[in-house]
Amino acid sequence: MSLVDRLQGLVDAGQDGAHIRVSLAQASMGSGNARVAIDHLEQALKMEPNYTAAWKAYGRALAMERRDGEAREAYRRGIEVAEATGDRQAVREMQVFLRRLNK
Repeated sequence: MSLVDRLQGLVDAGQDGAHIRVSLAQASMGSGNARVAIDHLEQALKMEPNYTAAWKAYGRALAMERRDGEAREAYRRGIEVAEATGDRQAVREMQVFLRRLNK
């Protein structure tokens, strides 16, 4: 059983949560399925809108799908959240990703 299958099993069993959704998204992106990752990340952000790792992964998944405008907005929103929560490392990382998209 793959990691995605195990994590999806948790969600299906009612043990859904933002951290599980982000893990599912990262596993999905690792196998090249950014569309599925986007769905999981949108759910994660509904559950925990201040989850900076979800914003960072969301921007990455959108960029993988060549949805650059949406990726830029996700990174901008993620930077705002990270600044508000004091997550300086996430701010720096998303600023780098945003600069790369703007090139």
